[in-house]
Amino acid sequence: MPAHTLAHKLIAAHLVDGQMSPGNEVALTIDQTLTQDATGTLVMQELESLGLRRARTEVSVQYVDHNLLQTDEKNAEDHEFLRTAAQRYGLWYSKPGNGVSHPTHMQRFGIPGKSMVGSDSHTCAAGSLGMLAIGVGGLEVALAIAGEPLRIRMPEIWGVRLTGQLPPWVSAKDVILEMLRRHTVKGGVDRIIEYHGPGLADLSAMDRHVIANMGAELGATTTVFPADEAVRRFLRAEGREHDFTELAADPDAAYDLTDEIDLSGLQPLIAQPSAPDHVVPVSAVAGREVSQTVVGSSANPGLRDFAVVARMLRGRSTNDAVSVDINPTSREILQDLARSGAVADLISAGARIHQSGCMGCIGMGQAPAVGQNSLRTFPRNFPGRSGTPEDSVWLCSPETAAAAALTGTITDPRQLAEQLGLADDTVEEPEHSAVNTAMLLAPPAETEALRTQPVKGPNISALPELSPPPQHLETPVLLKTGDNVSTDEISPAGAYALPLRSNVPALAEFTFTRLDPDYPQRARQHHQHAVIGGDNYGQGSSREHAAITPRHLGLRLVVAKSFARIHWQNLINFGILPLEFTEPADYDDIDHGDVLHLDGLHRQLVEQHTLTLHNTTRGTDYRVEHRLSPRQVEAVLAGGIIPMLAATTPHHEA
Repeated sequence: MPAHTLAHKLIAAHLVDGQMSPGNEVALTIDQTLTQDATGTLVMQELESLGLRRARTEVSVQYVDHNLLQTDEKNAEDHEFLRTAAQRYGLWYSKPGNGVSHPTHMQRFGIPGKSMVGSDSHTCAAGSLGMLAIGVGGLEVALAIAGEPLRIRMPEIWGVRLTGQLPPWVSAKDVILEMLRRHTVKGGVDRIIEYHGPGLADLSAMDRHVIANMGAELGATTTVFPADEAVRRFLRAEGREHDFTELAADPDAAYDLTDEIDLSGLQPLIAQPSAPDHVVPVSAVAGREVSQTVVGSSANPGLRDFAVVARMLRGRSTNDAVSVDINPTSREILQDLARSGAVADLISAGARIHQSGCMGCIGMGQAPAVGQNSLRTFPRNFPGRSGTPEDSVWLCSPETAAAAALTGTITDPRQLAEQLGLADDTVEEPEHSAVNTAMLLAPPAETEALRTQPVKGPNISALPELSPPPQHLETPVLLKTGDNVSTDEISPAGAYALPLRSNVPALAEFTFTRLDPDYPQRARQHHQHAVIGGDNYGQGSSREHAAITPRHLGLRLVVAKSFARIHWQNLINFGILPLEFTEPADYDDIDHGDVLHLDGLHRQLVEQHTLTLHNTTRGTDYRVEHRLSPRQVEAVLAGGIIPMLAATTPHHEA
């Protein structure tokens, strides 16, 4: 019998169609789904369009963790819509303030061996428990809730062997920052990262969550850890040891790619503004002034991540020039922190305690001052994501954030610990975690659910009409972007845009405005248009709004050097054709305002993967290619997944 990786075992256990060879399309059954409020309102509208009677998954949960600031009625309207829609379709509902979706799901619903998709790119965090958890667009989550398989290209399996033991004042965040330092934000594209080796022994389940979560920043399809004694201990503390199943790769499993990290050789690392892979040692930038530190988010969500900060701040005062912000990631973790005295230590030292949720990570409050450095234990520092257009956000570990909170400058926590006489960063965690489900609403019985009518406030618009593309596509180029453009730059987050997530026409006014403030106005002057992109176009968040709002404004074609996985799929889902240059140098030959022509589009997409794109302005031809499966070609030619399904089945389910 051949030896198998854990990722191969998980995929094989859920495989319903396709060959498990890299690049082939495979179809996987989905056991669980996760949606959050910034993406969930569209998912619920998509369930309505699909004619769904009731969720067909084992567990589906709708979390409210993004749009928590209620500065007007919009967010509250969305919350009520999501609560009533969850009742109607048979989903669990996590109320505002209950917690960030990923650690809360891990605490209450995560089960080794299960498959999950989520309309949030950091869904991959659940790989910390030995789950096959993949971030996708909202429409694919809606289809999974309706019982459809997930269709993805089979990724390569990248085995990363961990050896040694983390030194004091170096933690799990430094492990994933080391991966980003080595491999960049494109390093994991079309790959599953599988961690294994003796170095796992001292990494808790929540430590693994930190590492798995930011696999999204590497562009990975997902991250997988074995389900071992660390996972058993976590589930036991959560009162769910009965959900534990031991899972691991076979001893001689062969990986498509390999890497190795000696944990004992790591040092505190930090990602400089404004990219997660702009990583250097903390010691290399020590001494720079800091005005804000923020601890929390799905990238550092565990009890230890807050408790180690409280330990460092205990009996001391934060620097006068620094705002120290604490974002608890779940109410259960906040209860445990309070029970241990850590909350009192934080408050006494001068920290500000915020509600449990994503908050500053998504630009929903805590925006920093212009020209001031903000150190955050977050997963992303894309330009402007904080809510401040000209921000200076650094990504670091809780230890590094706490050191800066005390000194007012970027400081190596090892040096500060020596000065303060702190022996190590060990934190005692409770044997039994607080379990509080008061803000977690179970789905009602089906008879009651069918009587529920989702409450739609005036800020909730209908989904846009999606028409098929013309046979002969001729479009002007309205925008040309550089490399690594993120979905934050396509459809911004923040306190101004996020409340409009349910209102596509209103949200469309923010589309690409971080790159070109006039884009929405110019797009409305054209029936259809194209965008030219560089490498890794659409990295970051899974938000399908970054496909829907440009589509609403007439975007039909994106030609790029390469695409990030989730955004590439989202473009297809909403009928936008993603093409890649066969010769990357051709990117330089196209300018804003050029008119591009594709002749016989329908025939060409069906018959071949390489097409000829004609620049009528310059009289030049370019060879471009698509990587669409026959099913994806059908979706693009129908105008998107929803019209494709509507053409074959008027209602997805009676």
